Amino acid sequence: MVAGISPPEDVDVSALFERLKEEVRRAGPSSAGGAGKGRKLAARAQAERMWPVSAERPLERRPGPKGVLLRPVKPVLRRLMRWYVEPLAAEQRAFNDAVLKLVDDLYEESDRASAGLEAVRRTLGELEERVLRTERRGGSTTGPPQTVAAQPAAAAVPDYFAFEARMRGSTAEVRERQRSYVADFLDAAPVLDVGCGRGEFLGLLRDAGVEARGVEADADMVAFARAEELPVEHADALAYLAELENGSLGGIFAAQFVEHLPAPALLRFLELAAAKLRPGGLLVAETINPLSPLALRNYFADLTHAQPLVPETLALLAQQAGFARVETRFLNAPEPPEQLDERVAELLFAPLDYAIVART
Repeated sequence: MVAGISPPEDVDVSALFERLKEEVRRAGPSSAGGAGKGRKLAARAQAERMWPVSAERPLERRPGPKGVLLRPVKPVLRRLMRWYVEPLAAEQRAFNDAVLKLVDDLYEESDRASAGLEAVRRTLGELEERVLRTERRGGSTTGPPQTVAAQPAAAAVPDYFAFEARMRGSTAEVRERQRSYVADFLDAAPVLDVGCGRGEFLGLLRDAGVEARGVEADADMVAFARAEELPVEHADALAYLAELENGSLGGIFAAQFVEHLPAPALLRFLELAAAKLRPGGLLVAETINPLSPLALRNYFADLTHAQPLVPETLALLAQQAGFARVETRFLNAPEPPEQLDERVAELLFAPLDYAIVART
């Protein structure tokens, strides 16, 4: 209560303000998500509803004879007291306005703090993985080229492990993005993960009881995956596939791999994949969606990318390589602002990635 004016009887201003402060105090990395944001918006909406205090409150009839007698008196009393009450109500409104602005400022500060904590968390995770990488290759940071990939661009980045950790995300983040593919491979053993990186998808398949192995050109990635007790071969993917017996695989997984291949190598990869899979075998090839302006930033950030692949192009090449059925699956669509035109949102906030799901 301020200046002698009470809010509506069903709203406790002090309790609401304490709730708002508590929400701000508890704001952290988790509150940046949907649940925390929803709670803050709900509290803010409730505060907004109670903000316009006025002397013109609706008159309610009390039950019983006393209420019947007082009802005609209340309008008269209100008109007589308005000159006294309304200035105090105006002061209450000014106070409410100041409180809401203060709370909004606190929310903004908490959001900035949350963003800072998230950046620190990502940096610590990246450093931890790089320390593990150094330990797993025997502490050496120099030596011969770390990649055996045939493509010239493969050696463009001297420390590709650190580059991946920063640009693509931690192993935990990549694992969560790839989890949705596990169901596709439950009946596809044995599975080969081509360009398996740090082995995130191999770990998911192991947990699901699916026989799988990986091939990776980068020595640091191989060392990291092997330390996780994952079966990974250090070899060029195309050379490794060429040595396999035709029809010996049930599934091939290639996440963020095909965009690294020049056109002749891409065609060779798709032909090899079709040959090495048994009838009804499965290829899932995920890549960056060049139809998304936001995704193109990720594409051009990596110097080892050969060319962006339009979904229709990759699907057609897979069919021409011998795959009988090809489906295109779009993934990781960002959330557009609510006020944005629907057509503009479709263009600017298209899915960041897509995958072809092809069967022999």
